[in-house]
Amino acid sequence: MDLATIVGLVAAFGLVLYGMGIDQLNAFIDMPSVYITVGGSVASTIASFPPARLMNTISVAKNVLFVKSQAPVTVIAQIIEFAEQARREGILALESRALEITDEFMKQGIGLAVDGTEPDLIREILETEIGHMESRHEDGAKIFDFLGAAAPSFGMIGTLVGLVLMLGNMSDVASIGPNMAVALITTLYGSILANIVCIPFAEKLKAYSAKEVMIKELMLEGIMALQSGDNPRIVAQKLSVFLEPVNRASVLKDKK
Repeated sequence: MDLATIVGLVAAFGLVLYGMGIDQLNAFIDMPSVYITVGGSVASTIASFPPARLMNTISVAKNVLFVKSQAPVTVIAQIIEFAEQARREGILALESRALEITDEFMKQGIGLAVDGTEPDLIREILETEIGHMESRHEDGAKIFDFLGAAAPSFGMIGTLVGLVLMLGNMSDVASIGPNMAVALITTLYGSILANIVCIPFAEKLKAYSAKEVMIKELMLEGIMALQSGDNPRIVAQKLSVFLEPVNRASVLKDKK
């Protein structure tokens, strides 16, 4: 679970509510504004993307709160362990070890290497897999980007609706307040939906996607090193470049 996302969302909503005044929240609740801003934004998003992409976004969005990313250092340690075993017993010895691997990408790559697949073909297959994974992740971020742009626009539509109603009935003093409320609150709802939910979700999905792509590329290079029979020390040197300099020592110290 991503505590930073949860803390950020709770803090953002909490601070906005506190700024509104807990004892005055009723003044900020207006269902017509919700229909125009939230309903309109969601409906526009549904109309703009194919159903399959929308359904995929639901599963991808769960990664914002329940991310399951692997630590690069752990992945490197596992690949180095495989390299040591392959050097002692031959790459065919990894066939049984592949059954223990939970990551399907890594399992697929090890399987291809054990089967004696040509290096260029292994790289082509795995790079294609990475490309499609990245494309799926981009779809999720794009939909949240679109929703984040649509919400303020529908807030402005609500503002215009409220102003038209107000200006068209200025003789009825009692209607001016409610119509002005719709005019202003829709803009507020649009800004909250965009800046507290949609934009943070889109940015977090992009960050997690970049990290997962990096992990897969690390695995790819490790698999290619295993396939070519590199010394475990060389494998560690190759894969350490994926780490920040401060973390490289922990990988290299045992391989000197």
